[in-house]
Amino acid sequence: MKIQQARQDYVKSLLEQAEAGGEVAVFLRPTRIEVSFDPARLRGSPDAPVRIVEFSDYTCPYCRRAESILSELRAKYQGKVSQAYRDYPLREIHPHAQMAAEASRCAAEQGKFWGYHDLLFANSEKQTPDDLRIYAHALQLDDKRFDSCLSSGQYKPQIEQDVQDGARAGIVGTPAFFINGIYLDGAQPAAVFERIIDEELSAADKKHAGK
Repeated sequence: MKIQQARQDYVKSLLEQAEAGGEVAVFLRPTRIEVSFDPARLRGSPDAPVRIVEFSDYTCPYCRRAESILSELRAKYQGKVSQAYRDYPLREIHPHAQMAAEASRCAAEQGKFWGYHDLLFANSEKQTPDDLRIYAHALQLDDKRFDSCLSSGQYKPQIEQDVQDGARAGIVGTPAFFINGIYLDGAQPAAVFERIIDEELSAADKKHAGK
């Protein structure tokens, strides 16, 4: 896991310095993990100085709670923060999570990813195949095209890729976030997100001023 490995390497370097009899100065800097994102599932400007990459599960109650926090953040930091979504369905405990993720990809085919995403989280306890088709109809998607996409299972490999990428980055549950690469686990209070965002914006301002 990238997160654990980075921490282990840092601790190892401190121990080596101590054993060599040198002075050890500890600067607590957040570990950054490079995670990619899908431009088709990005909310906000791709040039925003802060990007939140979210790994989430449409049927997870904690993920649903986090969505309201993310909505507040987008409003507060309009133009400065973007949100990227990646799938991490907890299939062992949420039986409808996989198909909900596939349905969101089918909606994305018709340019309605975020509308469908919002409907899924607003109805996280109602995600049977019939429910998923009802949401598609409510967004005026082409019903036949949506049904064909959903029944084909064509997006299973892409969703599995998201899951594997998240696992390699150290994710063990949902929701999980990477704020400019800084890992944040769980549906944390808005203040926790804001502290990291403010620090990142301040660093970006200093970097711009130094040019």
